[in-house]
Amino acid sequence: MRFTSITINRIEYRPVTTPDMNDELQYLGGCLGLFNLRDKDKSRFRIFIALLKALKSNEGMSSDDLASRLDLSRATVIHHLKNLMDAGIVEEVRGRYQLRVDTLEELLEAVRVDIDKTIDDLKEVARNIDKELGLNAPRKQVKNRTPF
Repeated sequence: MRFTSITINRIEYRPVTTPDMNDELQYLGGCLGLFNLRDKDKSRFRIFIALLKALKSNEGMSSDDLASRLDLSRATVIHHLKNLMDAGIVEEVRGRYQLRVDTLEELLEAVRVDIDKTIDDLKEVARNIDKELGLNAPRKQVKNRTPF
């Protein structure tokens, strides 16, 4: 069984009176899990931004191109590209890397479809486990139960 992963973080967004594209990209990147504590120089986010900018020219970028442009080692670039591909954000086409879709809005919709499919798959697994454990009977309603 192969697992792919995407990390979605719920981050409180405080709209600013004058929208700043960099702040919005940081917010989007944070929600998509493009930052983590071990990635101190934000390499994954920088690779994401480079690939986003490359959409204008409609060409992917090689790992060597990214390493050179971002002043990163090729190993670091490949590591982060693998994570971005596992998350379904980046794809490789003929040795060049590109975002999976042509716009950020399409990317978020693709991520939504992936999440919905994963939830459906998990529900099926949960249903099977419930059945195996004999948990099919609905729980009796308890008055004054505090919801989460």
